[in-house]
Amino acid sequence: MRISVSILVVASASVVAFAQQPPSSDSCSVTAPNGVVAGQAARDDGSFGNAMLSVGPFGLWPNGTVIFKPGGPGFVTRDGALGMKFGWTRGARGRLKISGHRLDGEAPSLRSDVPCCYGENGETGFQATYLVFPTPGCWEVNAQVGDQEDARLTFVTKVVKVAEGPSWRHDPSE
Repeated sequence: MRISVSILVVASASVVAFAQQPPSSDSCSVTAPNGVVAGQAARDDGSFGNAMLSVGPFGLWPNGTVIFKPGGPGFVTRDGALGMKFGWTRGARGRLKISGHRLDGEAPSLRSDVPCCYGENGETGFQATYLVFPTPGCWEVNAQVGDQEDARLTFVTKVVKVAEGPSWRHDPSE
């Protein structure tokens, strides 16, 4: 009995130690492009979406990873969050709403800067936005046009910061 109690204590300690370790960089199952461009019959290899909403025309980042590095695209906010421009294509009318959360650790919610007036007047097509990730990590991004259930999209992307990140310092919507 004494031996089995000792083994149980050792096994429990190993589980606790494993749970406290940061997740491996390979633990983010990023979304692969599906080639669908909302509202269009033409396909784009980097795009991901459905008939009503897609990320693009530029699509998802290569290998599903958004890299913030010196001399690269994007910006760092005053609070250290990482922002990147994301383009969307809307096949539905209405305001684009974006939210998101980190999957592999604790972090504040994703912020977005979605300029007005792209779809409120009945237009469809391209929509420029900024997505602001509070920390590097594995992020789930959710977007929806208006209240239409079929105009909803979710993707997973990995966010990596190299050194101090891009030199551009910016705080959208201020």
